[in-house]
Amino acid sequence: MSDAQRLFIGGEWVEPDHGHYEVIDPATEDVVGLAPEASRAQVAEAARAARAAFATWSRTPPEERAAVLSRTADLLQRDFTAHAELARAETGATTATARGMQVAVAVSRFRRYARGALEPVETGVPPQVNEAGPLGRAAVIGAVEVRRPVGVVTCITSYNNPWANPAGKVAPALAAGNTVLVKPAPQDPLSVYRLAAALAEAGVPPGVVNVVSGSSAEVGEAAVESPDVDMVSFTGSTAVGRRIGEVCGRGMKRQLMELGGKGAALVFADADLDAAAAGIGTTFSFYSGQICTAPTRVLVERAVHAPLVERLAAYASRLPVGDPRDPATVVGPVISAAHRDRVESYVALGREEGARVVTGGTRPAAPSRGFYVAPTLLTDCAPAMRVVREEIFGPVVAVVPFDGGDDTDDIDDTAVALANDTEYGLIDYVWSGDVARAFRVAGRLRTGGVGVNTVGRNMEAPFGGFKSSGVGRDCGSYALRAYTEPQTLTWPS
Repeated sequence: MSDAQRLFIGGEWVEPDHGHYEVIDPATEDVVGLAPEASRAQVAEAARAARAAFATWSRTPPEERAAVLSRTADLLQRDFTAHAELARAETGATTATARGMQVAVAVSRFRRYARGALEPVETGVPPQVNEAGPLGRAAVIGAVEVRRPVGVVTCITSYNNPWANPAGKVAPALAAGNTVLVKPAPQDPLSVYRLAAALAEAGVPPGVVNVVSGSSAEVGEAAVESPDVDMVSFTGSTAVGRRIGEVCGRGMKRQLMELGGKGAALVFADADLDAAAAGIGTTFSFYSGQICTAPTRVLVERAVHAPLVERLAAYASRLPVGDPRDPATVVGPVISAAHRDRVESYVALGREEGARVVTGGTRPAAPSRGFYVAPTLLTDCAPAMRVVREEIFGPVVAVVPFDGGDDTDDIDDTAVALANDTEYGLIDYVWSGDVARAFRVAGRLRTGGVGVNTVGRNMEAPFGGFKSSGVGRDCGSYALRAYTEPQTLTWPS
């Protein structure tokens, strides 16, 4: 594969009709490589290739599909160091994050869905006794649900993790017997082409996996609109998700949407404040806050507001910001100059709205090149402020104190009302020394997941959101279900 990357269509590396564009390293502003600009015609060709390959791949024995996915995992592991370096260069992730949370997770997901390809697809249904009538004689009717692949799946991936995110879509989709058309984020598509190369070397048949890219919205639009596409799996902003949903609705295409978030971290007076600060502080450090599951909206009981803010400020001030290649760096750059400007504009807006900047709020003096944002803590925030309500997608935390009187139920009611007062509902967090209380509160939150005294996740649990945070669930066996349609078979017994 040359410095000028080619498209992957129908098992062939194809020159792009519209040339190439530069992929920029967010840490240095240097050119990482040249990504291909596909035409609409080439996207249509890729969708047709996926459609043509579907009949054979969907009937391929699960053991053969599992073997391809397992070999892919082995090949990704073989070239682990090179893949991690590309991930770091494209995304600006620290070396530890590129290795441990990007490439390593991709390897893990291909191994997981190699096993997933062998999971049973049949579920028995209790027999039903039917009396004689217009549909025939009296009989006992047996039934079984069988999960069938949806067909051709367009996978549109996010820029914050060009390894784990596409792996989390492609691996379960292929395991279930689908074929895929992958459209990577324009900021870091080169990693996804490396993934395609590993799949090809692992023996995936021509047309089963296709990758097209472009710097404009045109390529993604064509990948969604194609009449050969049966389903769209998208990770990205809620605004783009809504547009995709409109197109899918017109074509009755299936959808799996993992969209924006504005996670609420509810911190009660009886919480372990050091643990809460460490969990909330991951917003400052993990992907430089470019993650939809981040606890960016802190709702803290007023009695512990000051000590929590003190801990968060201390946490943020200890985080080294700089070159992600330096092992000492914790906070690298955000993805682009445009996104850095967007994050900084939100900090300025917070000031205008009356928030107080406790730490951060100014561009770091060093490094001199790259798209860096200092970890920023905003206090004196109110629920109606835009910095509290809108997804910033950067290392910015907004703290909102609340009161609820002396009665625990009133305090809980106040906290829940504040947490649910949002268009989002991906993941919230509850910190309390009373675990039973924390679980009661969690049960009232309108969100797809709740971390109780943790920001950790169980990767076998369903992942997805309520409200504007998405449609559907993936991870674990739930992803296999997401990429299948249930078919019912009935018979007289």
